[in-house]
Amino acid sequence: MFEFTTDFQSINDTTIVFRLLLAIVLGGVIGFERGKSGRPAGFRTHILVCLGSTMAMMTNQFIFQEYGISDPTRIAAQVISGIGFLGAGTIIVTGKHQVKGLTTAAGLWATACMGLAIGIGFYKAAILSCIFIFFVTVVLHRLDNSLLSKSKVMDLYIEFSSAAVISYVAEEIRSDMIKIESIEIVKPVYGNVKTVAAILTIRLKQKRVRLDVVTKICEIEGVEFAEEL
Repeated sequence: MFEFTTDFQSINDTTIVFRLLLAIVLGGVIGFERGKSGRPAGFRTHILVCLGSTMAMMTNQFIFQEYGISDPTRIAAQVISGIGFLGAGTIIVTGKHQVKGLTTAAGLWATACMGLAIGIGFYKAAILSCIFIFFVTVVLHRLDNSLLSKSKVMDLYIEFSSAAVISYVAEEIRSDMIKIESIEIVKPVYGNVKTVAAILTIRLKQKRVRLDVVTKICEIEGVEFAEEL
């Protein structure tokens, strides 16, 4: 039978329910933002990660509390290292050699740590970490985009009609007051179709609208496709 108590630090009926509910709420807050952004690990994934790590920590505390044995931090250490396989699954390298999913992977790891804090009864740290994780993924994401939009350095993915036009296109880009910092030739395959492409890091010598730069590069003869990474 369920017994209510005001002791929120030890393992009992009240703390089991409270900690699991708190894990659902805080994990859901972080996961909701990721899911709304169309990320592979969204609302349910973050809740499950937070619930699982909370359960792991509570189980460790229960063993220590009931039997007086076991290191209370042992399972927590395994959770921290084990969550890596799930985070790695959200990181992908696109056909354009662009890495995506790093923020989501880091968010899952941070959510697991938050669950461990809930599981051991470190409520203040868990709630504050939820606020800060949400701040980083939402507010700082917008700030990061704002800073990138004002930067004179751009990473571009360009597909060419043939390898022979790469030098010509590079010269055309340089003649437009743009410095090419680096160029990497890649050969992406779309189904059975092979094409020639390059990833360029360029530096604008004057402040310009980034979309206009991409549009102008698309107009160069021999350029099939171009976009900013």
